[in-house]
Amino acid sequence: MGNFIQQLSERVSVIASDRLWLEDSAIQQLKTTAQLTHMSSVVGLPDLHPGRGYPVGAAFLSQDHFYPALVGNDIGCGMSLYQTDLAINKVKLDKLDKQIGILDEPVDEDEYQQLLDIYPDLSARKQLVAEGLLAAGLDLLQMRSLGTIGGGNHFAELQITDRVDDASSYEAANLLNKRVQLLVHSGSRGLGQFILRQHVDAHSHAGLASDSEAARDYLRKHDAALEYAALNRAMIAARILRRLRCNGELVLDVHHNLVTPVYADGKSLWLHRKGATPSDQGLVMLPGSRGDYSYLLQPKTENGAASLYSLAHGAGRKWQRTDCKDRLFKLATPDQLSRTEFGSRVICADRALIYEEAPQAYKNLDSVLDCLLGAGLVTVIARNKPLLTYKTRGECC
Repeated sequence: MGNFIQQLSERVSVIASDRLWLEDSAIQQLKTTAQLTHMSSVVGLPDLHPGRGYPVGAAFLSQDHFYPALVGNDIGCGMSLYQTDLAINKVKLDKLDKQIGILDEPVDEDEYQQLLDIYPDLSARKQLVAEGLLAAGLDLLQMRSLGTIGGGNHFAELQITDRVDDASSYEAANLLNKRVQLLVHSGSRGLGQFILRQHVDAHSHAGLASDSEAARDYLRKHDAALEYAALNRAMIAARILRRLRCNGELVLDVHHNLVTPVYADGKSLWLHRKGATPSDQGLVMLPGSRGDYSYLLQPKTENGAASLYSLAHGAGRKWQRTDCKDRLFKLATPDQLSRTEFGSRVICADRALIYEEAPQAYKNLDSVLDCLLGAGLVTVIARNKPLLTYKTRGECC
């Protein structure tokens, strides 16, 4: 286990093997972040890569202060997994593509009423989110984006289980390997960006003292954004399930970007996750990059302290977005990139985005998984492969 937990300094460690490629700039960002006042420890995960000033794929622990800039501009970005009753042997890609239709436009009143006929609890959840936004002093106009995926690396994907490693855990989660599963990856849309901008305008990138009014104000907005993001994923799933005329049961729903109070070693601390999956909330998904496998994992909580109870949330970028098209456009057209080696389909009409999110732009997912396994942080329950991935039908999101 020790070979996969590299201690770079007193406060900095990385979950990685000697063979795993990590950018020097990402490691430097990790070390720089560890020097922030009140920072206790930071951990880089195997999908670590450079972000805008702070690394993505990392967890940070601080005392007395927390740092909204570490959470970033997509508060509540995360994933939910649904088990559907859609039989694998009944699906055809052309039909799925047509049924899903367009998900880029906000939910209109007619569609919302149709969703409520099937999922009446959405009404109460939407009301609670609206009340949370108002209590935090936020504009209800943000509600218009509910049920939309957004850009970047967000997606909704229909998947098929092609291998089960732990049958008892798989069955205990009410999963069925002859039925399609739905994975949704999205967050708080423009709301998180608005909250971060408010903070930066008022405080730059400084941390907030735990007992300050500014901290309480930020946390009210942050918590409202978490609820918004969870509802957003639920509404995306509801739109897809209704259009596919199937039912879906929620298996897991987790946030990747947040700050939360924790108590450890007799101290009250703040745990920040920036592109990191929690290892203390049950099953998690380690998603591939549309042309790769995804893995359903069981965290080993007894070893969770070594990674600040956080895990990789994907493969991690290998190329910067601005480099992707130049690297790939002579090798593949957008039409070619919309088909994968698995025979799955990618719905992405944004010609820039389909290059930016190409599988080649990401690290090998198995190398990331090997580090989590080697560090004793997870066990594999099952492996899924993509069937159809929805990014966008339009030129922008």
